[in-house]
Amino acid sequence: MTHPNQQNRATQQDGARAALMALRVEIGKVVVGQDAVVSGLVIALLCRGHVLLEGVPGVAKTLLVRTLAAALQLDFKRVQFTPDLMPGDVTGSLVYDARTAEFKFRAGPVFTNLLLADEINRTPPKTQAALLEAMEERQVSVDGEPRFLPDPFIVAATQNPIEYEGTYQLPEAQLDRFLLKLNVGLPPREQEIGILDRHARGFDPRDLSGVKPVAGPAELAAAREGVAQVLVGDEVLGYIVDIVGATRQSPSLQLGVSPRGGTALLSTARSWAWLSGRSYVTPDDVKAMARTTLRHRVALRPEAELEGANADGVIEGILAAVPVPR
Repeated sequence: MTHPNQQNRATQQDGARAALMALRVEIGKVVVGQDAVVSGLVIALLCRGHVLLEGVPGVAKTLLVRTLAAALQLDFKRVQFTPDLMPGDVTGSLVYDARTAEFKFRAGPVFTNLLLADEINRTPPKTQAALLEAMEERQVSVDGEPRFLPDPFIVAATQNPIEYEGTYQLPEAQLDRFLLKLNVGLPPREQEIGILDRHARGFDPRDLSGVKPVAGPAELAAAREGVAQVLVGDEVLGYIVDIVGATRQSPSLQLGVSPRGGTALLSTARSWAWLSGRSYVTPDDVKAMARTTLRHRVALRPEAELEGANADGVIEGILAAVPVPR
């Protein structure tokens, strides 16, 4: 017999799952055709992970994150990273108050739930490091005093593809701190016609008043509790380790996935299983999340790049080669 409390919890978790599914529909009112990116952002929220969004300018990366914050009733801030941005501009700084003759802490934009770090690769390493430290520690040290960031705290960092001039590429060790890397692509012809049609009818991307809140902190907490109960069999753990191990042996890669990458793939696969309505992880869940979780954690050898290889292709090859547990 199930305990009434357990039944309540199960009902709450089902409600949370339905709410997070409704999120796609709500965001679809504003942003056309980025379902995969929305799913990725939801998984990051469930795993308390950060996301790297890559795509050319103008594909609605900023709008997507703003709409997500509105639909989840989360506090949202945006920072445009520029070459002259200082670490204190991100984390906050001590300001002298003439009235009290004391220094007072003025909180920076990291004190929020959802931080959009726009064009993170346009700012020098010192400022990048300040943000990455806040992401890792979930706190900011000011004058030796730790100040905790709100929960949830998630960074969605956008970067334009590397070909652009005047960028500071994020080092591999820091890319590893992002749970997922999502590619925000250009829309296909039909969807682009849909976008223009909306604008022709008077759609204003700055006005998000039409976005209804579909979930909030309570649903996110229930969802995370659900994800924590998803079971992972030994054979699936072995499968994750084999995939990660294969990236370290691959002749196309000079850098394979670290153990942190393996734990990230475990978290994302569990979240995906829960969103799919299952209480256990299958190898297919691992496969579904492998590209987005691992693509930024590997580095291609220069000769493989010259031959036209890319990270996604190498990971695809590994998924095809590693035996799937039966």
